[in-house]
Amino acid sequence: MPTDIIQWYPGHMAKTGRLIRENLKSVDAVIEIRDARIPLSSKNPDIDKLTRGRPRLVLLNKSDLCDRSELPFWLGHITAAKNVMCLAVDCKTGEGIGSIPGKIKELCAEKLASYESKGMRGRRLRVLVLGIPNVGKSTLINRLAGRAKAKAEDRPGVTRDTQIVSTGYGIDLVDTPGILWPAFDKRVTAENLAISGAIKDEVTDTETVALALVNRLRRRYEGLLRERYRIEGDIADLSDYDLFCKIARSRGFMMKGGEPDLNRCSASLLFDLRNGKTGRITLDFPEDFGIART
Repeated sequence: MPTDIIQWYPGHMAKTGRLIRENLKSVDAVIEIRDARIPLSSKNPDIDKLTRGRPRLVLLNKSDLCDRSELPFWLGHITAAKNVMCLAVDCKTGEGIGSIPGKIKELCAEKLASYESKGMRGRRLRVLVLGIPNVGKSTLINRLAGRAKAKAEDRPGVTRDTQIVSTGYGIDLVDTPGILWPAFDKRVTAENLAISGAIKDEVTDTETVALALVNRLRRRYEGLLRERYRIEGDIADLSDYDLFCKIARSRGFMMKGGEPDLNRCSASLLFDLRNGKTGRITLDFPEDFGIART
């Protein structure tokens, strides 16, 4: 999928960047949420620069949907960065959420000691919550707050402005709009963001996105592909497009005249992947980004 067919809005990016820089002046740490299925693709390349070395807790959300065998590598790879901790969580079910306040306080141990030495024991920490669209920021904030304070929907671009939410852990959370970049340096990054739903379907060609997903599935998860879509026979000699058409026929997505309905098939493939119906799948592999496994 050519990355230039994905049209994001640079004005939105610029506004979000300004909001983040303004709020960073008054926060003690940063929570960065990524999608566990795309732990590298869902990292905004500007995050390191924007956060200016603040202590950072990276949360790999939607860990219930990712390939468990790939998760340990990414946890270790991310934690290797200076002043960064990483946890796998599921904001919808609450798995791993209970560990977050302790990790934040551990990251901010020096700051808390400094507050105490100045007679400000018990001072609340303020933490900025960052992430790309549709990664689960609002769901996380509502979990930690114990109530619905942030608007959460399963589609990108719901949060439009910043808001501060108090929790019962001595931590105030600063919510921000999802931050996505207007250009991509790798085709695989653009494809994986589109497949996962971080980029609105309305600004992509969904058949091209679904075709990229077919390629991912046949390369890494052929067994799951065959099981979900009842694919039989040898597929080695089929092109990705031919396999795409085969899936459409298997699902009964046909148009008049016997042609496969690739529009309906695209919607079905992407829905299945995003909702875990295809199986536990990771789309980011270190080899695709020139990262060595150690």
